[in-house]
Amino acid sequence: MTGKPRGERHIGLLNGFAAYGMWGLVPLFWPLLKPAGAVEILAHRMVWSLVFVGAALLLLRRWAWAGELLRQPRKLGLITIAATVITINWGLYIWAVNSGHVVEASLGYFINPLVTIAMGVLLLKERLRPVQWAAVGTGCAAVVVLTVGYGRPPWISLALAFSFATYGLVKKKVNLGGVESLAAETAVQFLPALAYLAWLTAQGGSTFTTEGAGHAALLASAGIVTALPLVCFGAAAIRVPLSTIGLLQYLTPVFQFLLGVLYFHEAMPPERWAGFALVWLALALLTWDALRTARRASRALTDEISVPGTTRATGTPGAGRDAENVAPGPDPVDARP
Repeated sequence: MTGKPRGERHIGLLNGFAAYGMWGLVPLFWPLLKPAGAVEILAHRMVWSLVFVGAALLLLRRWAWAGELLRQPRKLGLITIAATVITINWGLYIWAVNSGHVVEASLGYFINPLVTIAMGVLLLKERLRPVQWAAVGTGCAAVVVLTVGYGRPPWISLALAFSFATYGLVKKKVNLGGVESLAAETAVQFLPALAYLAWLTAQGGSTFTTEGAGHAALLASAGIVTALPLVCFGAAAIRVPLSTIGLLQYLTPVFQFLLGVLYFHEAMPPERWAGFALVWLALALLTWDALRTARRASRALTDEISVPGTTRATGTPGAGRDAENVAPGPDPVDARP
């Protein structure tokens, strides 16, 4: 990745900022779709995302993966699970934003790296370094403080974090490209979503045809809002190091948090500031530890190459694993709020 020309890296950075910036500013979009409810917005997002992504794949003539996927029942099952989990995530996020919980929703994506690490320990039996344990412990303390601050557990944040971490875990096993994966998942979502919209129209509850052409166009543009950041993310992922992507991903919850406080004027009593401060401390620990580990792995690789008679395959045990784990948080995945 370091061998990329400077111009390519700049293009990658611009696309990365664009992708995570759009994901961070999406709370400004969902309220525009009122008076449609969260479930109707979600259904339109599913339907129009498939239309948009399908058109893009048709234009690019990238359909070979679909035939291979249909011949792999296990992958199809995983795609179905991923589609179900991201449906829960999307729906809850839309509801949270349109119900005045933008700050709590942003917290879900701040603590997502901590949840991902915890799932790795519990489900994959991964071993953590001491600093990672400290970060997870700090994150747990933050949840306790926020529970006091909210007068209840921050269930919106926790549900968003756990659903997105589960989605990422499933996506690791599917191993499909971003656009292809979104197409497969929205194909699973399409018929139930379309059936719901047809039922809603028959009941006279649909806003698609009753609130004017502008409202209908906004509902349809939910597909573009879903897919366009993904296109930018794909352009960034092939041009910049994973460590840079890992840092850029924090732009999304930062923008969401700032919108919640400064634009939507949501309350932030001292207890919530304290809870968020603990979360940010945990993320700072993760970032420092990941970057330190990446530098050590890079030095080990440089040293083994510089020794005559050695090759990359005979380096320090574990160096390859550390080199892969350079992102301060979970591996970036390809679907966001």
